[in-house]
Amino acid sequence: MEKERKMMMLCLLLAAVCSPVFSDEWRATVVSQINALVSSCVVVPCTFTHSGGTLPGSRLRGLWYKQSREELIYYEDQTRILDNFKDRTKILGQLGQGNCTLEITQVRNHDNGPFCFRVEIAIDEKNKPTKEMFSFVEQCVTLNMLLDAPKPTLTHPKTAYEGKPYTITCSVIHTCPSHPPQIKWSLKAAEDITVIHKNQQSGNWEVQSNLTLVPKVKDDHTEITCTAEFNGQKTSSDTVTLYVKSAESYNHIIIPAAVGIGTALVFGVGCIFVAKKYKRRIAELQNQHRR
Repeated sequence: MEKERKMMMLCLLLAAVCSPVFSDEWRATVVSQINALVSSCVVVPCTFTHSGGTLPGSRLRGLWYKQSREELIYYEDQTRILDNFKDRTKILGQLGQGNCTLEITQVRNHDNGPFCFRVEIAIDEKNKPTKEMFSFVEQCVTLNMLLDAPKPTLTHPKTAYEGKPYTITCSVIHTCPSHPPQIKWSLKAAEDITVIHKNQQSGNWEVQSNLTLVPKVKDDHTEITCTAEFNGQKTSSDTVTLYVKSAESYNHIIIPAAVGIGTALVFGVGCIFVAKKYKRRIAELQNQHRR
């Protein structure tokens, strides 16, 4: 009995000495699902931490693998990666900063996963092999394959007025911030075009293009098309028809309205003046009657 107790104590001591890092608690944050456009690219956000503090990036090795068979889809040593994933995957973040974000390019319709992340710690910076590793099997990602490119959304005022700045916004959602879609307009005579990239969280991004023009009467009923060109050459588009009101017709509305408002104000002021005068006269008559 005493021999068994000593043997157990020895095992526990060896475990504490040989695996000090993995006695700490490891956590990872990976989206569970994300859309991926076939032939384009997808970026899977991934971060990890452990309670033991920061480890030097030179000692960390990150890998991604298929959950079902533990076949590697990303690793520093390309010879260990599945053939159909070679030269298509890489980690965008710095492992030393706890960033394990994965990029997959030239997405194929069988790249659906689930894929999981594993971190390994080398014995030293010379990359000597180690058995210290941690797999985040509860935080794996599944890719939802999209065969067609997402269609952009157009937002704009209903009516444009001649000589007045008019803005049309074209936006589209994507999941590849490393190679975002390019938005192009059919209208060449734009006064100004601004592009904004927004992080919508959970791996979703929005690219937004704002086109501003000063329309003329001849632009009435002009069709303006917004086209989103995705990495991998897939495209999608939407079209808006421009309705322009001339300055003359605009004035026909503004001037009568201004005249009407002015007339109403004059009439209202006159009524108030008459009412006050009438009340004052009644008060005078009442005073005379009392005398």
